[in-house]
Amino acid sequence: MTQLTIGLILPEVLGTYGDDGNALVLRQRARMRDIDAEIHTISLGTPVPESLDAYCLGGGEDTAQILAAEHLIRDGGLRRAADAGRPILAICAGLQVLGTSFRAAGRTVDGVGLLDATTSSLAKRTIGEVSSTPTGSGFTAALDQPLTGFENHMGATILGPDASPLGTVTRGVGNCDAAGAAGTEDPDAQTSAEGAVQGSVIATYMHGPALARNPQLADLILARALGIELIDLAPLHLDIVDRLRAERLR
Repeated sequence: MTQLTIGLILPEVLGTYGDDGNALVLRQRARMRDIDAEIHTISLGTPVPESLDAYCLGGGEDTAQILAAEHLIRDGGLRRAADAGRPILAICAGLQVLGTSFRAAGRTVDGVGLLDATTSSLAKRTIGEVSSTPTGSGFTAALDQPLTGFENHMGATILGPDASPLGTVTRGVGNCDAAGAAGTEDPDAQTSAEGAVQGSVIATYMHGPALARNPQLADLILARALGIELIDLAPLHLDIVDRLRAERLR
């Protein structure tokens, strides 16, 4: 039986909004395909194994973000996993922490640098449903279904040339608003961007959890972790998931 290991990174500081559920979704969708999948929880102060098959990071508040960034930079295991092409899913604060810098506790903090992205502050907190059309950037080329989630953030994230948006916003705000994109090279592109894709990293502001609301995205990460293409992963037909998506996309 195929075995899959899923790293849940620092859930005690990056687990504020229930994003731990993404690791649970990956594990369950693997097990429903007779793949023996286990979650490995990596706590603050514990080295991040670089040889797991996939990694999940969630959301958190300012102090939590700073602690997470300091640990991940100092440890280096997640960077080595990214260099090896292991899929990494980062949500909200996780997106900011994996960028080059972010604002927290009134100052600019160095990020892990796995994403060419900088995060400052929005003038007003963004709260509500967010939907987007996949851009097909990088290893997300096989995604062809709308993406849906719930955004709740104060971050204004600007992508640099090495990162591409995960989706083009059709509802909600996404990475930043017009004020946050002011002065950028292409403000229209920035204000339509949701999330980021770079190398083996997928990042997004979608809570929900994101993978419960976007099963195709979950399966893309599973396929990458297994070293196969999405089209080669055995399909799952789950009526309850289809109904949830239909409700949220309405």
